[in-house]
Amino acid sequence: MGKYDPAPTLAAGLLRIARDKAGLTQAALAAEAGVSQQAISAYETGRKEPTLPTLQRLLAAAGLEMRIRLESIDYHDATLEAFMQTLPPARRAELEEQSRSRVEVERLRRIRGH
Repeated sequence: MGKYDPAPTLAAGLLRIARDKAGLTQAALAAEAGVSQQAISAYETGRKEPTLPTLQRLLAAAGLEMRIRLESIDYHDATLEAFMQTLPPARRAELEEQSRSRVEVERLRRIRGH
């Protein structure tokens, strides 16, 4: 499993990001949080799912906190999809390719740290 592979669960992704930001190994995070390295591995691979309080404690051990808030639903994606369906197929394909290109450029920029 590579550093930039998609995480199997939200908790797994948050833990990986937290460890990466803190520069910690699984063993170091485990020691900080008072759990086993095997537990961290199980959470990061999605074999186990931590409770919310456990996840908060693990993130705190990496020097981070999770903030959750409720927001109104953003219908942007549904509206954009409906608009795209009104376009001729060639134009839709052109815009989708431009979008994929922008996403790839951003992904590479993040990986390279620019």
